[in-house]
Amino acid sequence: MSNESNSDEIPIEVISNVQNEKNLDELTNNKTFEKNMDNEEQESTQTDIEKLTKLLDLEKLKVVESDEKLKHVLADFQNLSRKTQTDIEHGVNAKVDEFVLDFLKIYDDFVRAKDVFSQNKINTDGLVSILKNMDSLLKKYKVTPIDALGEIFDPNSHEAISIITDPDLDDNTITKEIRKGYFSQNRIIRATLVEISKQK
Repeated sequence: MSNESNSDEIPIEVISNVQNEKNLDELTNNKTFEKNMDNEEQESTQTDIEKLTKLLDLEKLKVVESDEKLKHVLADFQNLSRKTQTDIEHGVNAKVDEFVLDFLKIYDDFVRAKDVFSQNKINTDGLVSILKNMDSLLKKYKVTPIDALGEIFDPNSHEAISIITDPDLDDNTITKEIRKGYFSQNRIIRATLVEISKQK
């Protein structure tokens, strides 16, 4: 083999340089590609975050709306429940009042009978015993008489059906109970029929 260089041969250094330049280009291209990929991924991730944020905001709005609707439904239910309870109580009270008023008519008849028998000197022990039992029954169910005698007339609990002139008494003083009035459960179910005074 001759020491002289063959003109067709490319020196190793040149090949090596070309290869290095090629490798450098590939590396640069790869880095650019990776950089581009990173940018695209970042943009894609940013877009995904924005979409998810919008979806989250929408869901929060839905939760707030649902919460408001639930509050309204709950308030409506509570109002309906109170109204139903009140209606039931009023219905029951009306029936109880009706029964008590009918019972009081019978009670009044017994009181009148006792008074008539007493005036005619007839023994009233049996009637007194029955009236005591009736009084106990009324008391048990919180039906109490309205004390009116000597009081000043109150149109809420008294009904005046007679007037007398008495200069010694203040106007509208109740001088006589003609028929007892009653409270039931702290409600006036029957006004007291009374006689009241006027000074002139």
